[in-house]
Amino acid sequence: MAKYLLVYHGGSDGSAEMSQEEGAKVMQAWTDWFASLGTGVADAGNPISRHWTITSEGTIEGGAADPATGYSVLEAENMDAALVMAKGCPHLASGGSIELAETFEIAM
Repeated sequence: MAKYLLVYHGGSDGSAEMSQEEGAKVMQAWTDWFASLGTGVADAGNPISRHWTITSEGTIEGGAADPATGYSVLEAENMDAALVMAKGCPHLASGGSIELAETFEIAM
């Protein structure tokens, strides 16, 4: 099975304006989504906070037009299956988007 990297962009974790009960519902949605994917979850990932942009000219904090806000890694038979899996992600309900990319092993 191939692995697929989900890079989350935008969205709102809502932690500043969310009650504990609302926060628990959001976390439960993520837990339920991961559970529904079963062994398709290779790495549940994590949210991302501070970030830097690195180029040959140097490094700057921030700088990306649409910075990543989190990631996950899924395993699926093909891109179509990975797309179906990604479309159920709770990140979409928070107004975010998901970049989906197939990874591949490099023999060393």
